[in-house]
Formats: sequence, C-alpha cells, structure tokens
Amino acid sequence: MISNQILQSTIDGLKAIARVDMCVLDIDGNVLATTFDEAAQLMMDTKGFIDSPAESQVVSGCQFFKVFDEQQLEYVLLAKGDGDDVYMIAKIACFQIQNLLVAYKERFNKDNFIKNLLLDNFLLVDIYNRSKKLHIEAQRPRLVYIIRIDRDKDGSELESVRSLFSGKQGDFVTTVDEKNIILVKEVAPDYTEEQLYKIAESIEGAFVGGSKRNLHIAYGTVVKDIKEVSKSYKEAKMALDVGEIFFENKQIIAYSALGIGRLIYQLPLPLCRMFIQEVFQDKKPDEFDEETISTINKFFENSLNVSETSRQLYIHRNTLVYRLDKLEKSTGLDLRVFEDAITFKIALMVVKYMKHVENSDF
Repeated sequence: MISNQILQSTIDGLKAIARVDMCVLDIDGNVLATTFDEAAQLMMDTKGFIDSPAESQVVSGCQFFKVFDEQQLEYVLLAKGDGDDVYMIAKIACFQIQNLLVAYKERFNKDNFIKNLLLDNFLLVDIYNRSKKLHIEAQRPRLVYIIRIDRDKDGSELESVRSLFSGKQGDFVTTVDEKNIILVKEVAPDYTEEQLYKIAESIEGAFVGGSKRNLHIAYGTVVKDIKEVSKSYKEAKMALDVGEIFFENKQIIAYSALGIGRLIYQLPLPLCRMFIQEVFQDKKPDEFDEETISTINKFFENSLNVSETSRQLYIHRNTLVYRLDKLEKSTGLDLRVFEDAITFKIALMVVKYMKHVENSDF
C-alpha cells in the first residue's frame, strides 16, 4: 500500500502544475490525502459512489474516479470542478497513482524475495524462477552488509540507508528483525577490498550525532551467484557477533578481518574451559591486575618488542622485564617467547569469548 505521505506529495505536485484541487480516499471513505478542506464533507457522496457500478461521475461539483489495482478497487480520487480540463487532470492523477501501486507492489515482492533468500527459505529452483520473474539478475557479484543501530519507531534509519542506495537498481535494503538493517549490495566485477570498506564508511557517514555511537556495520564476502547471498549474510552476522566480542572499539568490521576470533567463536564452551585450565591452571585471568593487563596488551601491540613497549608505557626497560618475569612465574609462560605469547594471546581471547557467552545466556 502506498503511504499517505506519497499520496499527498503526488496530488500536491499535480495541483502546483494544474491548479486543480484533489483528494484521495480509501474504500471506506476516509480521507488519506487532500489539497482542500471541504473534502471530508463529501464522505457520504463518496460512499454512494463506491457502492455504485460507475467508474467515474460528477457529484456536488466534484468529479469522482475509482482507482483500481488489477480490477480491485484501491482508492477513490476526487477532483474539484466539473470541466473537461479537470477531468483530464484527474485522469492523469489516477494513472499516476496506478503506476505507484505497481511500483510499490514490485518493491514489496522484491523485498519479500530478498528476505526469504537471506533466511534460506527457498529451494534452489525457486530462487532462479523468482529472480527471473522479478527481473533480478542471478549472476552478479554481491555481498551483504548488516547495520546494527538503535532504531526509532518511525523507521528513519531504514529510510536513511534506502536513500543512499535508492538510485542503484541492483541494491536492496531490507530488515529481517528489529535490530538490524540489511543491505544486499551489487558490486563491480573488479571490486577491491578498499572499495567494500568505503561503502561501509558511506553508511556510517549517514548517521551522525548520538545515534552513531551505537552503530556497528559488518559485511561478508563477495559471492558471484544469487543463490549464495545467504552465505554472505551468515558471514556478516558472524562478523557482527565476533566484532562485538573482540573488536568492540571498531564500528566497521569485515568477515575477512576476523582472524583467529572467527575460530574461537565457534569453539564449544567445555573445550574452552579445558584449554583455560591447562594454560592457567589454578590462576584465573580475571585475577591479573590492571597494570599487568595493560602491560601485556601493549607488549602484544608492539610485536613483543621490549624496548618499544617500555618507551610507550613510560617505564624503564628493566621494569618491563621484571613484570614479564613475574608473569612467567605465575603462569609458566614467557611472553618474550613467540610460542608462549601466542598461547597467552589465544587464552585471553578465549576468556573474553567465554564471558560474552555466559553474559548472553544470563
């Protein structure tokens, strides 16, 4: 169904050109859009016209027209005046509304198709048949972006994303739940990773102020066939979840950039607990003080470089060595040794993942 706002904009535009007042009513006689105040007073005449077999007639100085969608009555259009010019303008308005009905129906059907495609609700043969009927090219490179943002009831965030890509025929913006906005983006065959990231940045740029701090964008990998769009969607979903755990300070995250976090995310909790017990034994990572944690993180950031880490922490090299020796005594892991550093890094990530799962379950 066409929104009242679009109907109002349509008849406002026609009035500005032709200077003819018009009104659009539903099949119950309720005013949906109007350019003149007296329209509500014609409700009884409208109901009589709806019940009549006539497709157009003149009543009380107004011309009444029925607007059909595939032989089903959808709207009644009133045009103020009874001359031939008014009749012609009203017929143009009816034609415009009928075209809007066709466009909105096509958009609804495409939106419904994309939703079911993302959720794997189609058989393979249905995907190709329906995409052909809807004039959606099957063999095009596409990927899925998921935009998670605190959404208002008016749906302004969804329309903001739609407005960014409304001029691109191969792009689709939809939702499958209350949390996320989904963009199925068609890309050029010679795309680059930088271009994919810039698309995410353009979405980020559409949201400013307070909303932006709660914004996260994730995207999957490019697929070449429409049947694989759900694969890119699942990747984007995983990127969003993994990013929330291991990259909480990043607003944009790609599935291809998840690294080892993607592997840890798929580990069962019993295996995680067993690994942590083996690495830390009776010492829990939660028990490390803030100074130790910040030292470890900075040491990893600087690729195990003692001199650079001590410089950035504003401490003497010997102080850093002392802290690392102390950590080795308590855990048995020497972070200056690459293999021990990798084990410790993975263990910290596993602990972070376990906390996330436990808090989510709670």
